[in-house]
Amino acid sequence: MLSTMTESTETRRERAARRAGEFPPAPEPLPRPVLDSHTHLDITVSEAGVPGGGSADDPIATAIALATGVGVDRLVQVGVDVASSRWGADTADRHSAVLATVALHPNEAPRLADLDEALREIEALAARDRVRGVGETGMDFFRTGDEGRAAQEESFRAHIAIAKRYGKALVIHDREAHADVLRVLDDEGAPDTVVLHCFSGDAAFAAECVRRGYLLSFAGTVTFASAAALREAAALTPVDQLLVETDAPYLTPTPHRGRPNASYLIPLTVRALAATTGTDLEELCAAISATGDRVFGPW
Repeated sequence: MLSTMTESTETRRERAARRAGEFPPAPEPLPRPVLDSHTHLDITVSEAGVPGGGSADDPIATAIALATGVGVDRLVQVGVDVASSRWGADTADRHSAVLATVALHPNEAPRLADLDEALREIEALAARDRVRGVGETGMDFFRTGDEGRAAQEESFRAHIAIAKRYGKALVIHDREAHADVLRVLDDEGAPDTVVLHCFSGDAAFAAECVRRGYLLSFAGTVTFASAAALREAAALTPVDQLLVETDAPYLTPTPHRGRPNASYLIPLTVRALAATTGTDLEELCAAISATGDRVFGPW
């Protein structure tokens, strides 16, 4: 999740009212199915409504069906606090197309009165079968100032340990903290599988992550006109270390930037990545799908 806040003074309720009913039309389906490696179904429904304007009686089933219709047949629901992590784990138990990750978001950790207790709850959730990752955790120096960074780093280190104990993928949120994220991973020893969610670094940082064997997950930001450096990073990423995500309801790809995002819009980002990497679209879909199964699966 890029952030639970915006640059403006809009409240969450005001944003929800503005976004409701503004989902873009469905894009052309992909030639082979892929996954959305990072989405927030709970936030999407609460802030933006039901994707596709479907029934509110079962909004998650509606969102899954809409995504499946364009070739996005698997979703990874990502936790940002104890409540959303528990919701995600329960949702994965109810829906075969959904797997979950659990964590305290880096910007959440400094706000908690009892970080240790929250981490214990996250660890208990991490043990569940359909929870396949620990994240999104990491470091965010854009939203969190100096006063909160010690708690943020403590939380990150604890999540790394949880991922290693349970053999789960570590899903990292890294915003303006590239060097410190690598430092902590070096200190603690990285888990076998590390995913840089919503990759935001340049080509040099991408090359270092690739060298370490990490996976880079690209969101709709790679389609933005201003994101030339991000496209350079994507172009040098081997297809077997590349994932795609929405971070819904945020980071909607061009040409619908500014409207709410959802998993059914993944084809726009996949096509942009195919053009950026010079990879045949069907081959890229197959590679992304195989990588998703290797990291999170089987569903």
